[in-house]
Amino acid sequence: MSLPAVQPYQRIYLLSHMRAYSSLIGHILGSHPHINGYYEMHLPYTRAESLDEQLCLYGQTESLKPDSLYLFDKLLHNDYPLDTAILEGIGNRILLSIRSPEDSLKSILHLFRAKGTDHPYADPLQASNYYIERLEALAGFSENNSGRYYYFDAELIISDSHHLLRAITRWCELDPALSGQYQTFSQTGKAGAGDSSSLIKRGMIDSSARSHIDIPLDAELVARAEAAYEKYRDVMLRHAKEILTL
Repeated sequence: MSLPAVQPYQRIYLLSHMRAYSSLIGHILGSHPHINGYYEMHLPYTRAESLDEQLCLYGQTESLKPDSLYLFDKLLHNDYPLDTAILEGIGNRILLSIRSPEDSLKSILHLFRAKGTDHPYADPLQASNYYIERLEALAGFSENNSGRYYYFDAELIISDSHHLLRAITRWCELDPALSGQYQTFSQTGKAGAGDSSSLIKRGMIDSSARSHIDIPLDAELVARAEAAYEKYRDVMLRHAKEILTL
């Protein structure tokens, strides 16, 4: 396979699910002087040309940083898979992260109900189906790419950000180190690009509680999601090159 013309950019990908602090982590990574990208680009990476498309799409709204080394994207939906075969010969770092189910589901419901639409993810059953199906797909990715990714529990970006950012810095071989303070960009807070709440515009990690205790969830639905979390997280941990957990 010939390499795309977009080289020498290496790639950093975060594989996760909605409401797992991926916008926060993306902005922290995207604020690094050597990394371009911070938001969800909604691209499937299934062929070599996808790498060129990533660069072209990013360039429509942002400018590449001088002397930058990496392009970043986050993949949160099963419609946008990553085939690591296209990264052959290209420096890459893959991060995989999930968040516990009850807080994830409440956050998904809170976000989509606030939009005031009839979006499927405003429904508890549909939100839980998305969550479980996404975890299943991530577990499948981990089995097919054993030893190629760094796993961390998503909550660590809030509860132990210093330790987590040091670990990601080392995994991605970044210099200088990542910081808990970050920039905002042209797509920050826009619907469809990631977190559309005001929290992402603060420019720093907010360690205050973010649970949505006012949203009731059916106990059976939560139990089903919990079982999927335990099952698929175990698969991800077994196949990770390195891990950082709560």
